[in-house]
Amino acid sequence: MSDSTESISKRREYRLAKKAEKQVTFTSEAGVGKALPKKRYYRQRAHSNPFSDHRLEYPTSPSDMDWDKLFTNKDGEQEVKIADIGCGYGGLTVALAEKYPSKRILGMEIRVQVTEYVEERIRALRESKKGHYGNCAVIRANSMKFLPNFFKRGQLEKMFFCFPDPHFKQRKHKARIITNTLLSEYAFVLQEGGILYTITDVLDLHEWMKRHLDEHPLFERLTEEEESVDPCVNIMTHATEEGKKVARNNGSKYVACYRRRANPEL
Repeated sequence: MSDSTESISKRREYRLAKKAEKQVTFTSEAGVGKALPKKRYYRQRAHSNPFSDHRLEYPTSPSDMDWDKLFTNKDGEQEVKIADIGCGYGGLTVALAEKYPSKRILGMEIRVQVTEYVEERIRALRESKKGHYGNCAVIRANSMKFLPNFFKRGQLEKMFFCFPDPHFKQRKHKARIITNTLLSEYAFVLQEGGILYTITDVLDLHEWMKRHLDEHPLFERLTEEEESVDPCVNIMTHATEEGKKVARNNGSKYVACYRRRANPEL
């Protein structure tokens, strides 16, 4: 068999396996005998270019978004209140849904197959535990371009930026998800007193995010005591797949959390 034929055969086998064996017994979330998707069938590059044309669909304004198509919960808050930006494989999104069952949590992810994995994960969890996980959902979206299309002014209580792409090269720094311009958009959708959470295993990126947040007039750093008692800090440190990988490799995790200040009086 030629290398080309073997490659085609492997891809065909992959697609068939993805269709036939998408589910796997998984006990830590779904309970004994319940099915969650196999992550290996949803592998994709670690990061995606936010400036590319990804052919995304997005609402013209937040009022055009029908959230009931994504969420099944009918009790509690009906607006999205917590956003997991670049949610990856959904570990934090799911954990936050468990912590805050009366609030709607939205994971936003730009990568196609990763988004599909989180969709399947949430669906399986809902089926395994009836009446639960209806308050979390995921959409494929470019948060660096279209965030105000999804959320109105002051809608969000919490925003999470967990292990974002560090874009190590200096010419790529403009693609980092924390910049002066983007922070103004985040401040727009975050309510006064709301919290913006960041965590990374890259010290340079941590310092970059801190510097930009410190310089922005609408954000102030939480004290060490406030961060230490905030349950969300513990959740985002341990619940994400990337965070677990860093822990397995004995890496460092750098946390910085900021409160949305009140708008200045005119």
